[in-house]
Amino acid sequence: MPCSCRRKLKLLVLSLTFMILLTWLCLLAGNLENGHSFPFSPCLVDQSELSYLEKAGLESRVREVEKENQRLRLQLSRSQGAGMSAQEGTHSNGQWTAASQPGLFDGDNATEEKRNQSDCPQEPVVDRCELIHVACVCAGHSASRDVVTLVKSILFHRRNPLHFHFITDAVAHQILGSLFQSWMVPSLQVSFYDADELKPEVAWIPNKHYSGIYGLMKLTLTKALPKDLTKVIVLDTDITFATDMAELWAVFRKFTGKQAIGLVENQSDWYLGNLWKNHKPWPALGRGFNTGVILLLLDQLRRIGWEQMWRLTAERELMSMLSTSLADQDIFNAVIKQNPFLVHQLPCFWNVQLSDHTRSEQCYTEVSDLKVIHWNSPKKLRVKNKHVEFFRNLYLTFLEYDGNLLRRELFGCPSQPSSESLRLQAALEELDEDDQCYEFRRERIAVHRVHLYFLQYEYTPTEDGADVTLVAQLSMDRLQMLEAICKHWEGPISLALYMSDAEAQQFLRYAQASEVLKNRKNVGYHVVYKEGQFYPVNLLRNVALKHSGTPYVFLADVDFLPMYGLYDYLRKSIIQLDMGHTKKALVVPAFETLRYRLSFPKSKAELLSMLDMGTLYPFRYHVWSKGHAPTDYAKWRTATTPYKVEWECDFEPYVVVRRDCPKYDQKFVGFGWNKVSHIMELDAQEYDLVVLPNAFMIHMPHAPSFDISKFRSSSSYRYCLSTVKEEFHQDLSRKYGAIALKYLPRERKV
Repeated sequence: MPCSCRRKLKLLVLSLTFMILLTWLCLLAGNLENGHSFPFSPCLVDQSELSYLEKAGLESRVREVEKENQRLRLQLSRSQGAGMSAQEGTHSNGQWTAASQPGLFDGDNATEEKRNQSDCPQEPVVDRCELIHVACVCAGHSASRDVVTLVKSILFHRRNPLHFHFITDAVAHQILGSLFQSWMVPSLQVSFYDADELKPEVAWIPNKHYSGIYGLMKLTLTKALPKDLTKVIVLDTDITFATDMAELWAVFRKFTGKQAIGLVENQSDWYLGNLWKNHKPWPALGRGFNTGVILLLLDQLRRIGWEQMWRLTAERELMSMLSTSLADQDIFNAVIKQNPFLVHQLPCFWNVQLSDHTRSEQCYTEVSDLKVIHWNSPKKLRVKNKHVEFFRNLYLTFLEYDGNLLRRELFGCPSQPSSESLRLQAALEELDEDDQCYEFRRERIAVHRVHLYFLQYEYTPTEDGADVTLVAQLSMDRLQMLEAICKHWEGPISLALYMSDAEAQQFLRYAQASEVLKNRKNVGYHVVYKEGQFYPVNLLRNVALKHSGTPYVFLADVDFLPMYGLYDYLRKSIIQLDMGHTKKALVVPAFETLRYRLSFPKSKAELLSMLDMGTLYPFRYHVWSKGHAPTDYAKWRTATTPYKVEWECDFEPYVVVRRDCPKYDQKFVGFGWNKVSHIMELDAQEYDLVVLPNAFMIHMPHAPSFDISKFRSSSSYRYCLSTVKEEFHQDLSRKYGAIALKYLPRERKV
């Protein structure tokens, strides 16, 4: 079928034909009225005579209209004859880039640019299962978040297997490694390369760009990437794809001669100079090229000695320039200035640059023409552009898009499943879908995407070896507790947040707007993305526990406020009780209030007074006394030294333990027995339960969670929880033998 642009051409040709006929009719009428010969008299003019220049101008215009009409007819006939031939069209998009600096490029590029220009973009010729390689330099927490959005936009459109190559620092490696491992996207490979090993290659180059040394890393890709990798698409982290990446991969087939680098012309006036007084950019061909999107023929670059080429160029230019302003982009342009045969100019829609004061709007006639959007301004989404709302909405779509939906198979492209995928499939096959507790059992084997350190995290544990991290988990409905906890606990915090992709972005905006949260760098926020029907409470606790960076952890819940000064008190207690050489769990007594506004007690004496007045109560004293009764609140009132208590059935205190303590059992989801089972295993491993006499925490009131409401209203829910408890007892018996008999319910012991 002819594409929609041919229909537009037909309408355009008909319109032009009608205009020509109307012009000639006017000419004829004017000449008949004034008694002149036909050809060149104007329409609707009262003067009896026209000057020779006016007649010549009109004659020239008519000829131009006729030639335009002929050209469009010829183009239409060629387009129809070509049918569905595979070539990459550029509409008018590629035309301004070539016309803006005529004569800059060699003959191969000129010919190629003509072939690129077509009013009818076609599907590229790429093998269905051809592996596409993408390289990206990523360092730090913020860039890691940007990479996730970039990857989502690529995965959304892709129809080919992908292999991502990431040059990362230690932070980005940890974040992205965990994310991709838990994401489990089929037909997707990920490789990481240590940026620290490459820093000596570029550290000698002074650079003023905000990206720092990592902005120069793309120069080292021929050395960093595997020697058998022949070509790669290189992307900045602030890129959003609006089309299938295979279209860009297909452009490699258009490289000719010695071309080895595919780039889009720079859309700002930076390299033209004179933007301000004493502005002196690096040398470039005309407007230069932007390196946000690069096609690299690695084998070709290695053959011509790319590493020596860019080094010599950089050394020569730095003698006068002193430093780079746009990092690798300056050096790429300086090399191309000396070796223009290297560059294959890409149509501009492959890198629509949205920094302020760019010519990006000349790159497209309609926003639907765009293929790659590049937020290459430090201001990112706050740039000035006529269509910025469209661009922002496209970006936000992928930012908040549910990444679980991108775990789809590429049908027809077989791939080797990962060991985790095979394990998951085997576990699913063992489940009985007719089991009343099928959903409970399925939840325990679900693999959730995990984005570690969602916000910047900076903390070095104290040298005394007694540092402690508060560990907790939460969802969006407890977000308001974060600021209060940060005010009460000055030490490090590790939080697992159970959120959807969209909720994670809401949290990001909330944290960045909060004066309290944005000034706290010692809080590790680990996002576990939603999946399934139940709240995976113990999975969340394990994520937060695993990624706490201190020798000891305070296992708490986010709806509790610790007493002021608890962090320092716990560190002193850890040393005094020699927890480094003994197995102890320090119990922090828990209290609660029913008042949403509470004057928080500043001391134990003040808390005891509030207990006597009925402002505070022992936690769950009225509804679940067994959970905390073994703490022995009566003894605590007068205690001045730590005292040991014995484990009792259903005991679930909040404790301080070594970080290498047993993990929480992830069979328990939703409400019920999630902490009880953990304390039970601590006791099975012979941890002493020691109550701290001068420590306390207070539970703040809130609406009941969805899971506790479901537990109270659903007999099926309670039955399945009972079944999971039975399975847990069996596990304890297998792990600990006869010692586990004491944990059996009384009716089982008889």
